[in-house]
Amino acid sequence: MDITVETAEGADAPDLLAAKLARLGTPSLVIVQANAACDIAKLANVLAGLGLPALVGATSCKGSMSHAGRAPDLAAFVISDPDGDYGASFAALEDAPARAAARATEAALVKADRPGEKPELVWISGSPGAEEALLAGIESIVGPDVPIIGGSAADNSVAGGWRVFNETQSAQDGVAVAVMFPSEPVSFAYQNGYAPTDHKGIVTKAEGRTLIEIDGRPAAEAYDHWTNGAIPLAPQAETRQPILAASTFWPFGQKIACQHGVAQFLLAHPATADRDGALHLFADVAEGTELTQMSGSPDTLVARAGRVAALARTAGGFQQDQIAGALMVYCGGCRLAVDDRVDEVVAGVVDQLGAAPFLGLFTFGEQGRVLGAGNRHGNLMISCIVFGAKRGERLSHGAG
Repeated sequence: MDITVETAEGADAPDLLAAKLARLGTPSLVIVQANAACDIAKLANVLAGLGLPALVGATSCKGSMSHAGRAPDLAAFVISDPDGDYGASFAALEDAPARAAARATEAALVKADRPGEKPELVWISGSPGAEEALLAGIESIVGPDVPIIGGSAADNSVAGGWRVFNETQSAQDGVAVAVMFPSEPVSFAYQNGYAPTDHKGIVTKAEGRTLIEIDGRPAAEAYDHWTNGAIPLAPQAETRQPILAASTFWPFGQKIACQHGVAQFLLAHPATADRDGALHLFADVAEGTELTQMSGSPDTLVARAGRVAALARTAGGFQQDQIAGALMVYCGGCRLAVDDRVDEVVAGVVDQLGAAPFLGLFTFGEQGRVLGAGNRHGNLMISCIVFGAKRGERLSHGAG
C-alpha cells in the first residue's frame, strides 16, 4: 500500500490538483477535501477527466491540514493498493437520507467488485443535519460491526455553503461513501478534547435535535446554571439567538462507554437558543438520556489531535515507520476556536505519526466507532485512521 497527500492552492487549484493526480497513475481511492470557497463545479469537471475508479469529496472548513501544514484550498488523500479493493459512490439525499446512504453503499460495494460483503472500513462524507440516519442507512447494508468513520461537509461560516461531491456530481444535501478492503491493516480512534464537570441531568423533553427540558426545567436555564453564565443567553428580539461560537468550549456530553476505567463521552454542540428556553443542537438527543456538562479550552483542543493520533497508532501496534498514512477528522468548530494555532495541531499529529503523510479535514459533524458503543455521530470530536504497512515492514517517507 502506498499513500500520498497532494495539495494545491490559488485560482488554478483544481487544474493543479488534477495534474498532480494524473502523475500518480490509477490510484485505488482518492478522498478530496476542498475549501467551500473553491469552484466545486470546475473541480468536479477536471477530476472527471482523469477517469479515477473511486473518488469522494466534500468541503472542509477553511481548507484542511496535512503533514506539510495548512492546506487552505484543495487537498487529496490518495491510496494506491493494487492488492486491495475499493469502491465509492455518491447519492443526493432527496429527503430520504437513510435510503440515500444505503444506495451509495450498495453502489460502492459493486464498484469494489465485492457486493454483499463486509468491508474492513467505510468512509463517509455527508451533509450536516441527518448524520444519524446516514449511519443507519450504511449499517442496513454492511451491518453494525463494520467501522464507519468520516465527517460532515462544512463551509467557512455555518451559512450552508457546504458541498458533497464525486467526479461527476455535487450537492448541498448529499452523501458520498467509500468502502475499503485494504491489503494492509488499519486502526483508528475516536475521542474528544473535553473534560466532564460535576453538572449532569436527565433530558425530560426533546424532539430530535431540539433540547427542550433538563430535569423538568428549560434547557437554557439549566445550561446557564451549569456553565456559570459563560454563554450569553439574554433575551433577544429575534426568535433564535446564535450561541455556536460561545458554546464551543461548553458542549453537552453523553456517557456511552468506559475504556480502561475512563468514561467515554459523545458530545452535542448547542448552536442556537430559543426565547422559550429550548436549545438547538448539532446532534440528536433522546428523552431519558443523562447529559453531563463538558468543558474545554484552546490548549486541550490543540493537544488532543496528537493524542488521538497516538491512540490510533498504538491500537494497531504500529511503530512510526510502519505507517503508510493517516486520515484525521477534526471538528470545524474546534478549528475555528483555535484558528491561530492550527500549526500546533499539525505539529502534535506529526509528532505521533512521524514522517507518514496525513490529511486532516475540518468538519461540521464527526462520525466514528466507539468500542462497546458502535458507530456514532457526535460534535466537537476527533477521529484518526492509521493505514499500516505489512507487519515488520519499514517505510521511508519523503518530505512532501
